[in-house]
Amino acid sequence: MQSVQHMVRTGRRGPMHEFSMAFADLRASFERIGLAWSLAWHDVVSRYRGSILGPFWITLSMGLMVAGIGFLYANLFKVPVNEFIPYVALGIVFWGMIANVILEGCQTFVQASGILSQTSLPMMTFVWRTVMRNVINLLHHVVIIVGVLVFYDHWRQTNVPVGVVGVILLLLNISWMSLAVGMASARFRDIPQIVGSVIQFSMFMTPVFWLPGGRLVDHAVLLLNPFYHLLEVVRAPLLGQSVDTLTYVVLSVLALVGWIATFSTFAVIRRRIVHYL
Repeated sequence: MQSVQHMVRTGRRGPMHEFSMAFADLRASFERIGLAWSLAWHDVVSRYRGSILGPFWITLSMGLMVAGIGFLYANLFKVPVNEFIPYVALGIVFWGMIANVILEGCQTFVQASGILSQTSLPMMTFVWRTVMRNVINLLHHVVIIVGVLVFYDHWRQTNVPVGVVGVILLLLNISWMSLAVGMASARFRDIPQIVGSVIQFSMFMTPVFWLPGGRLVDHAVLLLNPFYHLLEVVRAPLLGQSVDTLTYVVLSVLALVGWIATFSTFAVIRRRIVHYL
């Protein structure tokens, strides 16, 4: 009782109060999810204002990358083109989303510093803004996915419902990753460079452009690589393949532990983020 009175007199708040305020912020951000979508849409529109194709320029460049890497690596690895190009296309599209959400997450709070310092908007709104901005870009890239699956006759085996479950698991995980790097970058401004290097290294360690082959348990580099599981949970069902149960277990545990750890950190430092900026 005396400790509580002391906190009241000194202006200090207990951890339960910090968590309640963080949950209030999260709840308010869901109530204003339309605002996050509007901000994300404005980001996409403003970025390509005045261009002819708009965000489809990214789709065009990604399509050319898929064609170039697909045909080149298919010949180098002696893999049939009709099997390799769909694999590479889905890998590049979803890797692009994973990497961009994490990389852009570094600037989530930094870019919103002006708004955060002048308004009382929920901070989590800007996390959803980053995620939704990349979901909008992904919707543009669906043209590549559908085109490749139809052209190479993989659409008959595509398991869309399981693929949607995979996308949900992917979003759950990259959302807490985006929040984590956003908080770290608000405090330490060299974090984006470190994250960029990690993402670049991870791209070559993850089967985006190459086929792993064999069983998952035989490859420690894949078994311990969360990015592999994030890709596989979406790519495999869209290619008509089964997803290893271990992948679902890894991503479910990763989402649970990641959100608990990241949100706990957010609750503790939430009020300091504006001061960091």
